[in-house]
Order: sequence, then structure tokens, then C-alpha cells
Amino acid sequence: MYEKIPSVYIMASGRNGTLYTGVTSDLLKRIWEHRNNVTEGFTKRYSVHALVYYEVCPSMDSAIEREKQIKSWSRKKKLALIEKHNKLWKDLYTEITA
Repeated sequence: MYEKIPSVYIMASGRNGTLYTGVTSDLLKRIWEHRNNVTEGFTKRYSVHALVYYEVCPSMDSAIEREKQIKSWSRKKKLALIEKHNKLWKDLYTEITA
């Protein structure tokens, strides 16, 4: 049986570019959708396709709370979070699909 894994993530259009913070129970599927412009919206409009940060949460409720917390932060604080865990701004999608 397929297990859903609650996650919060940040995508970027490039280093220090446009950021998008989201939450999902299926990180691989959701990032694939963003990267392939499956749905209309922010990430398609602004070409935000690189996964630069993610964290797995113990429950969907905690993932939603974490998403709200991150979204409330200043841009500077979001950039610091990304750079703490992904200094080179690598697209982490290739790592989670390996």
C-alpha cells in the first residue's frame, strides 16, 4: 500500500529568485506537477520549478502549520532557511527521485 508522507516545501525560479512555499502529502507527485506545469497558478506563471527546500512532517496538520509559519516569515528569513540546508541552491528533485 502507498504511504502518504506529509511535507512542506519551497520552490524557486533560481538562486534568490521568486519563491513558492507549499504543503503536500505526496512530495514527488506535487513537485513533478509544478515542474511540468500541470496546473495553472503561481509556479507556472513565474516559472518556479526548482525544489530548493523540503521537510517531512509527522502529520498533515503539522505540515500545514509549518507551511503557515514559513509563509509568514520575511523573504530574508526564508532565504536563510534555504541556504542553511542547501547552500548551493541545488534542485533537490533529482535527489528525492534517485
